[in-house]
Amino acid sequence: MRKFWGSLFFALLYIPYFRADFDLKETKPQGHKCDENNVNLPNFPVNNLVLDIGNTRVKAGLFASMVLKEEFSAKELGEVLDYIRQKDWQFAHAIVSSVRYDQEGLKEKLFFPFLYLDHDTPLPVDNCYESPRTLGLDRMAAAIGAVSNVLGNSPVLSIDLGTCITYDFVDGQSRYQGGSISPGLQMRYKAMHQQTARLPLIELESEGHLPDVLGKNTQDGMKSGVLQGVRFELEGLISYYQSQHQDLKVFICGGDSKFFESLTKDHIFVIPNLVLYGLNRILNYNVDKN
Repeated sequence: MRKFWGSLFFALLYIPYFRADFDLKETKPQGHKCDENNVNLPNFPVNNLVLDIGNTRVKAGLFASMVLKEEFSAKELGEVLDYIRQKDWQFAHAIVSSVRYDQEGLKEKLFFPFLYLDHDTPLPVDNCYESPRTLGLDRMAAAIGAVSNVLGNSPVLSIDLGTCITYDFVDGQSRYQGGSISPGLQMRYKAMHQQTARLPLIELESEGHLPDVLGKNTQDGMKSGVLQGVRFELEGLISYYQSQHQDLKVFICGGDSKFFESLTKDHIFVIPNLVLYGLNRILNYNVDKN
């Protein structure tokens, strides 16, 4: 008799979980719509795969709701896909942003269904750019990643230090307003080498640190001009936006963000994989809409 009641207790305990597995629609709150600061997620963990196929690297992230559980990057898409298979990443939904392949090309390469990010993809922010279809989707993803990391309606500035340095501003009403673009670190080194007769080509160091402002030789002078020059550029633009928006939050990301971690202070955060967070937010938004 004791075994019977024990079995009945555990059966009753697990009935809700079986229902969640077989009837996902019932787990969504009714009458709740996604706004600029909240994503309507199921009330149980669902893994998302996000892929950011950039100019020089391919980055992958595995998310549980809004938490980045695991990440991997490589130069080629094939390496990333092999890693995902090897590690047996489990996910219910996927999103891909790519500057190398179009949607049809990706269908031939990927072994799972995915949401392809393009200029027609619904977004959780309003795009107020004058030429919205010319806006780089990686810029928008970084901006949305910044929005997803703040509470309330604070305006955000996302700064992506990649091949180019991009600055993107979203106001307190979740409206993407625009920004600016400047050459990235390696691009500046290449320009000095290619546009002059004698200046050497300098490769970025793997360890991120800023050189002295006062260079004592040609190479150190070039390093100071590039790295310290970008530092002062960052500080100047951040200071300008802060003067216009008192509650501004600033997020610095990208492969070269490691050189500027010293800038981290109140309301300034370094999150290298901010674009992945933005892609995850976009995916959750679209899953919820459907």
